[in-house]
This record gives sequence, C-alpha cells and structure tokens, in this order.
Amino acid sequence: MSDGLTRRHVVVHGGVQGVFFRDSTRDEAERQGVAGWVRNRDDGAVEAVFEGDPQAVERLVDWCRSGPSSADVESVEADEEEPQGVSGFEVQ
Repeated sequence: MSDGLTRRHVVVHGGVQGVFFRDSTRDEAERQGVAGWVRNRDDGAVEAVFEGDPQAVERLVDWCRSGPSSADVESVEADEEEPQGVSGFEVQ
C-alpha cells in the first residue's frame, strides 16, 4: 500500500504540552498535505503519526524539532513504519 507514501511515528519530548503543539501540528500537517494524528502522552511528550509524500512528511518531522514558538522541544524520535493509507489529520 506504500505507493510512494512514507509513514513516520514521532515522539516529541520537552515543554510540548499546554503550548498548542497538537493544534499547531495539525495546522502544519494540513499545509503540507500530510495525514495522520497527534496526541498528548501521560509522560508529558507529544506523539504523532505522519503519512504522505516523503518530502512533506520529512518537512513536518523537521518542523516538530522546533514546533510552535511557545514550545520548548528537547528531542524528537522519528521511526519509519509501513504506510497504512490513512486520510485526514486528527488531534486526539
């Protein structure tokens, strides 16, 4: 099902909750045409899955390294996964 798509599972650590990181990620994903989801984790991190054109997904992963101006990103983990053919972008 990959057909030129890539999928990345991303975990962003730092001061990333309560700073509109999820909403900003959704807005940036929509600008890039990337599908997936984003949610807060109990450990204070933000977790996301991005799927779409490889260059657009990489731009979104790069964006996560700084996030919105109110965020204090310490580190980003981004692992490749098998594309699932998802559509739309959801804040969970």
